[in-house]
Amino acid sequence: MKQIIRRLARVGDSSQCRSANTTGKNSGLRQSHVREVPEGHVPVYVGEEMERFVVRTELLSRPVFLELLRRSAHEYGYEQRGVLRIPCTVRVFSTVLDSLLSGDGAHSDADLIRYIDYDA
Repeated sequence: MKQIIRRLARVGDSSQCRSANTTGKNSGLRQSHVREVPEGHVPVYVGEEMERFVVRTELLSRPVFLELLRRSAHEYGYEQRGVLRIPCTVRVFSTVLDSLLSGDGAHSDADLIRYIDYDA
């Protein structure tokens, strides 16, 4: 897992993503056409529109992210090159990310996984 995170942290090519607004949060940022990734973060591309998010690597160990990574491997295979793609809608991913970043514990990882399943 550490090797994957290191490899992904070096991926900064956003040439395939469309323009997006940047949120006010500094650890689950939506960014466009930004090539640098802050240390401790990893870029992921979400949905068919390939919207780019920069996510704290510590969130990747959360059960909901592990489920998203499992789905990514199932959908795109382990041999995908270049970027990490998350196979869910931008709306669902944004909701999950906002819930994790809020830190209020209002939603458990199990609740978030059910939310992802419901949307699928």
